[in-house]
Amino acid sequence: MADKGAGKERFTTKWGLILSVLGIAVGTGNIWRFPRIAAENGGEAGAGAFLIAWVTFLLIWSVPLIIAEYGIGRNGRKGVIGSYIKMAGEKFAWMGAFVGFVATAIMFYYSVVAGWSLYYFVESIIAPLPQNVEQASMVWEGFQSSAMPSIFHAIMIILGGLVILKGVKSIERMNKILIPSLLLVLVVSLFRALTLEGSGAGVSYLFTPDWATLKEPRLWLEALTQNAWDTGAAWGLILTYGAYMRTRDDITISAFQTGIGNNLVSLMAAVIIFSTVFGTLGADMSDGEVLSIMRDSGPASTGLTFMWMPQLFDVMAGGKIFAILFFLGLTFAAFSSLISMIELATKVFIDMGVTRTKATVAVCTAGFLFGLPSAISLDFFANQDFVWGVGLLASGGLISFAVVKFGADRFRTTLVNNEHSRFQLGKWWTFIIKYVIPVEVISLLTWWIYLSATSFAPDTWYNPLDPFSVATVFVQFAIAIGLFKFYNRKIAEKTILN
Repeated sequence: MADKGAGKERFTTKWGLILSVLGIAVGTGNIWRFPRIAAENGGEAGAGAFLIAWVTFLLIWSVPLIIAEYGIGRNGRKGVIGSYIKMAGEKFAWMGAFVGFVATAIMFYYSVVAGWSLYYFVESIIAPLPQNVEQASMVWEGFQSSAMPSIFHAIMIILGGLVILKGVKSIERMNKILIPSLLLVLVVSLFRALTLEGSGAGVSYLFTPDWATLKEPRLWLEALTQNAWDTGAAWGLILTYGAYMRTRDDITISAFQTGIGNNLVSLMAAVIIFSTVFGTLGADMSDGEVLSIMRDSGPASTGLTFMWMPQLFDVMAGGKIFAILFFLGLTFAAFSSLISMIELATKVFIDMGVTRTKATVAVCTAGFLFGLPSAISLDFFANQDFVWGVGLLASGGLISFAVVKFGADRFRTTLVNNEHSRFQLGKWWTFIIKYVIPVEVISLLTWWIYLSATSFAPDTWYNPLDPFSVATVFVQFAIAIGLFKFYNRKIAEKTILN
């Protein structure tokens, strides 16, 4: 039997909701991924044009989908599958299952990144900082060749499970500690980074537009992908927390607070890292050389965060303390997001009649086992990051489909604009969710397939065993969708009956 009262759990305060959803949104995508992506997509003059594309997608991708997720979750009061069924109908249960599986598949390797963050936090406390690239590589390679990635992966999964065992009140309490602590760490780090001599060059480069780069389709693809990573839009995570949202909370205001708050954190992280890298290396290197270091992502995109940043801290006054703070913040960000991913999968099983305790144990056990290949092999990790990052685009399309199936105007006027709404959502949202989101999904997926066939894996695009081929994505998608469609009726019945 399911837990009594599981369907009546609510966040106790508006700030509890916002901080918890920021816990979803603010993760390693902000601190680990965003600065590198901004550097990679900067032109000769600067990265400001990428920021323009990134903010554009905040308004025409992330915020509209966050509004949709809040509304679907609060209306359904169940997890991803149950709320999706209530919106689109039983025969589309497989779509809700796919949305939930994309986030769960990301959870399998995301906990590995969370483990890396925790390891480097501990390492920054107990060991000297590396003084050069050789020492940094030795630390990284020694870590990766040991059992430590698997052990720290397990630690993060277990800690996340302990929070989820107690339900939404535990999630809320934890995020009330984690998110303010993370913001405090970032603010302290920001002031320290900006006091470095030469840091202004990094800030200037970050915000100066190179208008010619806006003509490059790849920049727009990267901006959308980063926005999906940044905000958590279309993961089904906000939908899951939306099930615990109070009726009197304003969906539209909450969505803008979530999206804008998250992007401000990303910008803060970028200013910290650009200031640190330029301020530390700028005296001895040209801007081009500094940028090449920032763009060199290293194995599984680890280069800047886990290999260069510790070296930079070593040559800074007070760098040891700064390193500890940086990796503490990264660990907090990763853990708050990991909690939401575990909750998403756990909530699906609770909706099917499993107790929260059994569901949490099952999800965490599966999370550890299915995450082991990514903990052991960086090639496998990179493949999963590639495949399910693309899956977020598909998830956005499926969430848009559910709203359109329900009736976008009906959704807006009955589920979002209720009697408690202080801000009335306008028809612009209906237009975006019905037309703009599907066009974005189709055009960007098409462009991604083209890039995969011409740039990522031009000679092996048809080989499903190539980690960056078109075929590996389609085969893994097909397996997941095939299973969910085959068991669609059972999934729907199990979810609806409980």
